[in-house]
Parts: sequence; structure tokens; C-alpha cells
Amino acid sequence: MDSSIASDVNAFKTPCKPDKIKSPLSDGAPSPRTPITIPASPFMKKLGCGTGVNVYLMNRLGTFNQSPWAVKKINSKCALKQVGVYQRRLSDEAKILKDLHHPNIVGFRAFTTAKDGSKCLAMEYGGEQSLNDLIERRREEGLKAFPAATIDKVALHVARGLQYLHNAKKLLHGDMKSCNVVIKGNFETVKICDVGVSLQLDENMKVSNPKAEYVGTEPWMPKEALEGGVITDKADIFAYGLTLWEMMTLAMPHLEILDSEEEEEGDDSMEDDFDEDAYYEKLGTRPVLDSNSLGGAYQRMVELFWLCTEENPQKRPSATQIVQVLESNMQTDNKNSEYAAMKTEGIQRSRFSSGYLN
Repeated sequence: MDSSIASDVNAFKTPCKPDKIKSPLSDGAPSPRTPITIPASPFMKKLGCGTGVNVYLMNRLGTFNQSPWAVKKINSKCALKQVGVYQRRLSDEAKILKDLHHPNIVGFRAFTTAKDGSKCLAMEYGGEQSLNDLIERRREEGLKAFPAATIDKVALHVARGLQYLHNAKKLLHGDMKSCNVVIKGNFETVKICDVGVSLQLDENMKVSNPKAEYVGTEPWMPKEALEGGVITDKADIFAYGLTLWEMMTLAMPHLEILDSEEEEEGDDSMEDDFDEDAYYEKLGTRPVLDSNSLGGAYQRMVELFWLCTEENPQKRPSATQIVQVLESNMQTDNKNSEYAAMKTEGIQRSRFSSGYLN
């Protein structure tokens, strides 16, 4: 697969240009002066939670059939000494998100104060569930890997979002994982979210501020982030590769999934069975993937996962290269499908003629 990766990093064109935005706060409302009222948490549906924050669904009822928003706010149970940290992160995320306009990245809507006085980041409602939610549900239902075509689609759309961040905005996402990919419907849309820990990149795709902290999430972190090395755009690529691995294994990197009997024994058993030393030893490495059990349909994604999780960052492809290869594969698949359809139609016509005209 190395030979098929294109070297031209300027070939990418954003799939669609962002619509002209009248006001970042209006989202199609009749006037930018329309007041923004964020309800108290109990009056909104909780969509998910993260470290120090919760995300809620805010339905906006009005004459203009306004679309819903996803509202991120500080968790009421967050320790007082940590509130300031998460408020700053929320403010930083709002500033970053306000400047991002891409179909594969959740859009900014407003940064305001709720009735209870807490700061709130209102975003485009990118989907009903995170990719992680779908992975957990699939595992609970006893299913195996997502269909290869579904993984292909997620891989392409997330890569497009990362390419936009890296090349157009010179930003490292900094916490790529299935939890930070939101899905609408049956994978109708795929969007990256949670840019609150993004880091600025320089012209060489290195984090421009040497004192900046790469936050990440431990199981998805590459070796260079764990060992204090140079952080580049390739840190996102490593985590992206592990996100594809999640879809093929329905597991979390470097953490063994206990079988049903062990789960029934309770949390104490989980703690006893967890090998902490082995876990830390595996961090930053490529987790095992049984490609034989997956089958030939997954070969491309297995190869992509393998390339993205090289320990040496320079050996990992860029987001641009990934997009070019996946788009090329898609075009080839479409041509093959058209050819197969034409061939089948020709065979049917031939059988029709020989059966009824002789």
C-alpha cells in the first residue's frame, strides 16, 4: 500500500464550500439579535458526558422550524478546583470552533451563559450518537465488526475532517477517538467533534508551541506523546488508525474485553484481572488485529490501520494522502460496480434473446 499513497499534498479540495454565514449565533434565525436562551440542564436531554462536562440536546421550537443544538456545559458534579480549568477549555473550544467550517466537523452555533450562570457552548447537532456508543451497542448485541463499507465511509469522512484541520487550519485535533466522532442516522453524516484540546501546528506540521500540552486519551496516544517526543500531525493519524481498529474489533485499544462470565462476577473481578503493568507496556504500540477472521473485504482498512499505527511518525501517512487513496479506491469501486452491472445486463439480454427468439 505504501506505493499507492500519493505524494502531492496539495491535491485535496474541500468536498463542499461552507455556506455564507450571516451570523455565527443565528443559525438561520430571522435576526442576529434574537436572544439565545439555554434552558437549565434538567430541561434538556442528556446526550453524553466527558471529563468535567456534559452534552445536552436542546430542541429549539419556533416559527422557522429551527434545527436542534448540542449544548456542552460544565458538569455540576465537577470538583470546584477543576471548574476553572474546564471553563477555560470550553472558552478555547468555542474560539477554535467558531473559525471551523467543514462538512465533517461539528459546527459552532453560540457561546453564552445559561440561566444557572454556567458558560455553555452550543454546537450543531451532529448526530444522535457517538461512534463509541454504536461500537458498545454492537458489542452488547453480540455482533462482530462493522461492515467493511461502513468502516470505509467513516475512514474517508474522518480523514477529510482531519485534513481540513491539519492543512487548512494548521490545527492538531489532539484527542482523536471513537468518542469524538458523531454519527447521524445510519451513517448519513460523520463529523469530528471536541476540538477543545487542539494545538496549533507550524508550516512543518509540528506543534508550534514547545510548551503546549498534548492532552489526548491514554489508550489512543502515540509513543512520541507518551515519551515527551516531538508532536506533529501524525499524532492524530496514530489515534485515527486506532479508531478504525475500534470499528473492526469493537474493543478499546490495549484493554481486554472480559467475557460474559467474568462480567457477571462484578467490578472486583475486573480489577483483579486487569494487568496494569501489561497495559502501560502496550501503550503507544499497535494492538493485535486478527485480519484472517475479518476476511478479504477488510483488507484495505487493515492495511490503512497498519500504516497509521507505525511507531515512527514519519512512516505514517498524512491525512491528505489517506484522503487521496480512499477517494481513488472509491472511484475504482464505482467503476467496477458500473462495469459489473453492465455485464450482468448484457448476460440477461443474451439469455432473453436465446430463450425467446430462437
